[in-house]
Amino acid sequence: MRLTAGTFSRLGASWDGRGTNFALFSANAQKVELCLFDNQGRRELERIELPERTEDVWHGYLNDVSPGQLYGYRVHGPYEPEHGHRFNPNKLLLDPYAKRLAGRLVWSDAHFAYRTGSPREDLSFDRRDNARGMLKAVVVDETFNWGRREMRPQIPWEDTIIYEAHVKGLTQVRGDVPPNLRGTYGGLASPAMIQHLKRLGVTTIELLPIHGFVDDRVLVEKKLANYWGYNTLAFFAPEPRYAQDNPLDAFRTAVARLHDAGIEVMLDVVYNHTAEGNHLGPTLSFRGIDNASYYWLKPENPRYYDDFTGCGSSVNLTHPRVMQMVMDSLRYWVEVCHVDGFRFDLATTLAREPTGYDRNSNFLAAIRQDPVLAQVKLVAEPWDLGMGGYQVGGFPSQWSEWNDRCRSAMRRYWSGEGSLIGEVSGRMTASSDLFNHGGRRPRASINHITVHDGFTLQDLFSYNEKHNEANGENNRDGSNDNHSNNCGHEGPTDDPNIISLRRRLRKNHLACLLLAKGVPLILAGDEVANSQNGNNNAYCQDNETGWVMWDGLGRDGDDLTEFIGHMTELREKFSQIRAPSWLDGRRADGSYGVLWLTPAAEEMKEEDWKFPEGRFLSYVLGPVEPGQAPIFIVLNAAPEEIGFKLPKLPEYKSWRRILNTAEARQTSADFAPGIDTKAPPRAVLAFAGTT
Repeated sequence: MRLTAGTFSRLGASWDGRGTNFALFSANAQKVELCLFDNQGRRELERIELPERTEDVWHGYLNDVSPGQLYGYRVHGPYEPEHGHRFNPNKLLLDPYAKRLAGRLVWSDAHFAYRTGSPREDLSFDRRDNARGMLKAVVVDETFNWGRREMRPQIPWEDTIIYEAHVKGLTQVRGDVPPNLRGTYGGLASPAMIQHLKRLGVTTIELLPIHGFVDDRVLVEKKLANYWGYNTLAFFAPEPRYAQDNPLDAFRTAVARLHDAGIEVMLDVVYNHTAEGNHLGPTLSFRGIDNASYYWLKPENPRYYDDFTGCGSSVNLTHPRVMQMVMDSLRYWVEVCHVDGFRFDLATTLAREPTGYDRNSNFLAAIRQDPVLAQVKLVAEPWDLGMGGYQVGGFPSQWSEWNDRCRSAMRRYWSGEGSLIGEVSGRMTASSDLFNHGGRRPRASINHITVHDGFTLQDLFSYNEKHNEANGENNRDGSNDNHSNNCGHEGPTDDPNIISLRRRLRKNHLACLLLAKGVPLILAGDEVANSQNGNNNAYCQDNETGWVMWDGLGRDGDDLTEFIGHMTELREKFSQIRAPSWLDGRRADGSYGVLWLTPAAEEMKEEDWKFPEGRFLSYVLGPVEPGQAPIFIVLNAAPEEIGFKLPKLPEYKSWRRILNTAEARQTSADFAPGIDTKAPPRAVLAFAGTT
């Protein structure tokens, strides 16, 4: 093979039709060797020193290397943990820009740069070669035939309804998905799943992490797995365990088919930490390439990491090349894989500067000006575990955020806690107290009741306590603050009254989620009463606990697919729920955005908000378009019926009931304005004004 200098301008392995350019950033390395392997990744064929270093990028061009070639790196430099350097050329390292992964990580002590068990642990040096059990990168051809039909759906934010799902767990046991596609990227876009998503009325599927990740050694030794995938090692490579052959093409094919159906694809991305963990973790990639550049180190003792994530270390985006890697990764998934947006895990870490979280940080500024990322949806999980890490409402106007204040308030309300109507009113109207500033809109609030982390909706009303014993941590893991209510019995029951109440409470949560202003997020499986048997942290359960069990599909009472479809239709019909403007009350001309009403249909005064143990809330959302009807919404979380009066509004001669969660099947009925009626216990009602 003929070796030339190549270029430093494109990091990673770039094939141009004749050969491949290799480029790797390391500011503190002394030498970089490219290692080429056979097709099985077992035998190292050649070790080539990259000939050039430009702007701290080591690079070289090999004219006869083509797609399919397996490779890795060995990086030479000082092993001085006390100074932040952890180079060890005995360790084969994965290219941070790897586009495809080959093989699997076979755990052994050889993956650690130090002699495990030695008296001073990571200050020692290990000379064992780890290449045989190490993942390899693969040179890829990025071309792909998207076809003439594929177009990005470009769903407006105000019309967006998100469905959070795990690639494998969504279809692993779904009977109407072909067996060879279950648990794969192809299963996501199977006709049965697309039909199901369309029945629900969701517009956007958000996938738990699919960036290449590894199973933690401690989990493997327990015969468990890092099922959720929040243990990233390769920010450019689709996880191969979800594909039968070429993961990149399999994923892009799924995206194309979902786009053809008008469904967007968002990715949950984990740029805040990597699979290498803390100072005693393995040396698999970044740590051995340039530890002092990639990670936040403690300034007073760089042997240790500043850990804002709870995962042992934190990626340092204040370094320009680390920032470049994250930005290049994001653009790659948009431009090469056509994804429509991202949800950023522990996003506060990404926006940290030496002084702490900064809404004008380099990361947020880079996102703001990027013409590619300006076209996609950006969602922050607006917290981490560091000082000042809780930043709900603190991100710039370009962003939307997971609103855990909404989750907590709605759970507490429907679990029976009183004196919350003021809090609930704000959460039903996009939490303006958190987000109405700096040019932000209601879409800033991503409303959710359940997500992958925590109880499912079925378990929220089946368990008062978490039951995480299967995780092997003596039930210490997972949140203790669930605001759940088992309705009188812990776990499954045959009591028809408890079963009926649980179903109604599930419907109430889903109704509130889809009637609330902001962007709703639905957890996959909640529509069919999926349970995790009380496990509220199923991150390591790659089995029937963690998968969506579709037993409830088509089963009367358990299957709420039709109910959710009805709610998404109501959301589409009443655009005031989706309107991008914030609500106001009574205006000078008599019009209004929202009217908060007492049970007597009188506009609420300050003392009404302080009603002792109040559990009844009703309000009217005014029309925003000519000829549109108002919608009157009633929430009754009390365990008894509460009488109320239908409001009298000019121009509307009756109210048509369009929702009653106490009914097994939705039926409509007309009521005269001013008439007295009753809200069933623990129910949500909605009425449309008719002329």
